Amino acid sequence: MRVLVRVGVSFPAAIDTVGVFDGEEDSVEPGIRRATLPAWRLPPVRDNEVMVGDERSGLGEYLRHHRSEMAPRNRPGAPPLSHRRVPGLRRQELADIAGISVEYYTRLEQGRASRPSREILTALARAFRLSNAERDHLFRLADERTPRPPAPAADVRPGLKQLLNSLDDTMPVTVHDGRLDMLAFNVAAADLFGPVFDDGPYGRNIVHQAFTSAGIREVLGNEGAEQLSRVAAAELRKALGLYPEDERLRSLFRELSLSSPEFGRQWERGEIGTWRSAMKRVHHPTRGLLAFDSEMLHDPESDHWVMLFTPRRA
Repeated sequence: MRVLVRVGVSFPAAIDTVGVFDGEEDSVEPGIRRATLPAWRLPPVRDNEVMVGDERSGLGEYLRHHRSEMAPRNRPGAPPLSHRRVPGLRRQELADIAGISVEYYTRLEQGRASRPSREILTALARAFRLSNAERDHLFRLADERTPRPPAPAADVRPGLKQLLNSLDDTMPVTVHDGRLDMLAFNVAAADLFGPVFDDGPYGRNIVHQAFTSAGIREVLGNEGAEQLSRVAAAELRKALGLYPEDERLRSLFRELSLSSPEFGRQWERGEIGTWRSAMKRVHHPTRGLLAFDSEMLHDPESDHWVMLFTPRRA
């Protein structure tokens, strides 16, 4: 039987967290009987959950399932593979692709192997050509923390770009990544936040703009600028925890620490997190004071954040 033991949420050790002003509390939906489902079909286990019980058998089922769905590939110079009555690759073929011994792979499938290393799991994910979500599930089944990408995705998905353009006449929409780099915005957002989107030494990085842009207070007012600087410092703390080796983020932190007393004041709050919803007031040069309800949506695969600004009715 599969048992889920919930433990406390832990933050990256490199980041000193004092407060979380909008954390998301994990929950298990009442009534879901996970133990009745095949192990490889179980919903992904979150980073703050630990599995005990049948982890190895669940991992074995997951491996067998993916192996059965892989089409045998003819190797250059080898005779064509004969027709097979059993679909998928043989264990020996999969082990060869992954670069591990067939004996050890067999033990993994049978739930008899010790906990596989991260290197073995990475090799298996590559051999199976798993998507990021499938790879993360493989790691969780092996009771390993899922790999962190070195940086967010660089490109905005075409469908997301289409969404931005389709809302030009409806609402402002922006897209930024987990490093707080502004990646895209539609015409309505450019009209609303034009003075804030100026390029600087860190491009259109929201944290850098929050503490250096001359147009921030003109557009958002004193209260809005204070709110943005508080959120920006908290977001930078989170970004440094997610991407601790990112030299651009580290350089940004060093520069703001030396040049901006306001950044130092906000950093001392020790906050980390994201405000998913907020009311924002924006001073437009021709339309006057405008009010919006903002909502943040997250694409975890790319670590991109979509911010929608819905106009408030008078």
